[in-house]
Amino acid sequence: MFLQKNTNASLYPGLLVPVGGHMEHDEINDPKKACIREVEEETGLLSEQIDQLTLRYIVSRIKGKDEIRIQYVFFGTVSKRFTLIDSDEGSLTWTKISDIAREEISATTNEIICHFLDVGKQTQGVYVGCMKSSAGKPGITWGSLEDWE
Repeated sequence: MFLQKNTNASLYPGLLVPVGGHMEHDEINDPKKACIREVEEETGLLSEQIDQLTLRYIVSRIKGKDEIRIQYVFFGTVSKRFTLIDSDEGSLTWTKISDIAREEISATTNEIICHFLDVGKQTQGVYVGCMKSSAGKPGITWGSLEDWE
């Protein structure tokens, strides 16, 4: 499920984006709690309506000189039989990630989708990515998050 942003949105106008948002102060140590809250706010889905909600990607990047952004990406399974709410930000749409065109999404979302289709789909791992610029084009350097002990 993705959110098709309104063309007049201040952030990512007209683009297809994953459902999500920011973390509240009490969620800093619990990104899954933030994910569940954002999904409920933007879709009306409750946590018990989402199966296998699992952290799959953590992406970091620097914005400007001083702001470090960290994005936690969870995957889960939801039945299409549940009723979704309307959002002020855009309209919800069921889309196969393999059908999404690169022009319709942000660079970060594109990199996550490409990695998932190439690698992540075949594993259950958590991947950590660092945004970079390569010849003026955005990219992500990926690593697998593992316990060394």
